[in-house]
Amino acid sequence: MAAVEYAEPADLHLDAERLGRAYALLDEWTTGPDAPVPSGAIMVGRFDRAVRPRFFGHMGPEPGAAPIRDDAVFLLASISKPVTYTGAMLLVERGELNLTDHVTRYLPDFAAHHKEDTLVLHLFTHTSGMPDMLENNVELRQQHAPLSKFIEGAQRDTVPLFPPGTDLRYQSMGTLTVAAIVQKITGQPIAEFLEREIFDPLGMDSTRLGSQGLDRSRIARVQTPEFLPGTDYDWNSRYWHELGVPWGGLFSTPDDFAIFCRMFLNGGWHGDRQLLSPRTVARMTTNRLDDLPDLPESVRRTHSWGLGWRMNHPGLPDTFGDLLSSRAFGHTGATGTMVWIDPDVGGYCILFTTMLHSAAPWRLVSLSNAVASAFL
Repeated sequence: MAAVEYAEPADLHLDAERLGRAYALLDEWTTGPDAPVPSGAIMVGRFDRAVRPRFFGHMGPEPGAAPIRDDAVFLLASISKPVTYTGAMLLVERGELNLTDHVTRYLPDFAAHHKEDTLVLHLFTHTSGMPDMLENNVELRQQHAPLSKFIEGAQRDTVPLFPPGTDLRYQSMGTLTVAAIVQKITGQPIAEFLEREIFDPLGMDSTRLGSQGLDRSRIARVQTPEFLPGTDYDWNSRYWHELGVPWGGLFSTPDDFAIFCRMFLNGGWHGDRQLLSPRTVARMTTNRLDDLPDLPESVRRTHSWGLGWRMNHPGLPDTFGDLLSSRAFGHTGATGTMVWIDPDVGGYCILFTTMLHSAAPWRLVSLSNAVASAFL
């Protein structure tokens, strides 16, 4: 399978000077002893080609870290979610999973604490009422618990915050539950399923859910939240790298993820291989909250979600960028990552950094605005 073909900005109808402003910003933020961003990469693509990715900074936030490698692998955090949901949509296409089924059809234990009315669709759209994380999330990490323990907790211990389909609240445990459904249907670990069904067919050789099979020296170390640094379970630990949580444990490179973005732009096709039906792509990348009659109108209109992908939210703090329309879709990650795909211009933007996103979310928006301004 052919990798992404590089081209000059002008060949892609991109303004090189405007694109250069994004490079200059990230270079400034990653330079010097007090640099607020340890490292980052920018890759912009349009149609079937892309501008060669640019890398900045160092391989870690600690003093004396080596310069960033041009084959660096990034921890994408929540950008893992649309990939996990894409795996589940393959089962929908094969008639093995229905979004309108109750979750309990596949996972009977999910009925605990009155969750029996939850549909699979609610898990895809963050309208299930499930909490984002388990109450004992930190304790499980401290114990180096296997993924199965998190799955067990998501099914049996979570108490819904509201009736399914009546409100929206971001829920990593919903993504984990979808991964558990995939494992139940296929009999395969979710990491193995994604590798066989998505990464290998698309030629994404440096992408894994969990770091197994990757050269650890290529992994860029990230800034961590205050409750994590210095532990043996933080985002840079071998335990967390190898756990491969479906909601946040994906590793990839700009080149590899560009293949995934281009596949969605091309209606499910990459080269001569079709991974998804154009109908599936259309459903995943348009607002599906309109399918839920009990959601407040203001939520449906301003906080729109597709199936696994988040639609852009113009005018809100979680926007992908001020110059993108509500038709753009993408995702962000807590490790300082952002991806957006804009069907209006036939392009995509990959921003992988190693900064703590919550510390300065405006930085990714600023980079995104600079990139978006380059599309002619």
